Amino acid sequence: MEGLSNEDLSWHPPGKWCAAEVLEHLYLTYTGTVMGFERVLAGGKPIVHPATFRQRCRTLVVVGLGYMPQGQKSPRVALPRGMPAEKVRAEISAKIEAMDEIIARSEESFGGRTKLLDHPILGPLTAAQWRKLHLVHSLHHVKQLRRLRQRREQERATRLETDLS
Repeated sequence: MEGLSNEDLSWHPPGKWCAAEVLEHLYLTYTGTVMGFERVLAGGKPIVHPATFRQRCRTLVVVGLGYMPQGQKSPRVALPRGMPAEKVRAEISAKIEAMDEIIARSEESFGGRTKLLDHPILGPLTAAQWRKLHLVHSLHHVKQLRRLRQRREQERATRLETDLS
């Protein structure tokens, strides 16, 4: 986000999310995780269901191998809704810190090996698995943000060349 204007954050190629939407998506995933773990702590017990075979396979790929497959549709709760780029920029770091803190409290309360909360796609995860998921997911989107930034800079350079011609 460093050095990007709000106009840069809002630019996107046709049919793709802009950087502000990618950041909002990440912000919403962190918010959702915080809310889920708040329910776990308030209820005094994990909120999990038995994992399906498909969920165990997906968890192995994402958490075990550290690979985020391309093309997976976001759950509705994490779809960008048009949050102002300034708000996301100002609050995203604090949201990550809040998420880390509540995952740590839950891990302390229930133990490191306990599945604590269901993920909508991966199923039940431990605290360490939640942290790894968010790392892999965030790094996946950092690659997207870098590509958007490069394309924006290329577009700007092309437009400047055209204007000078």
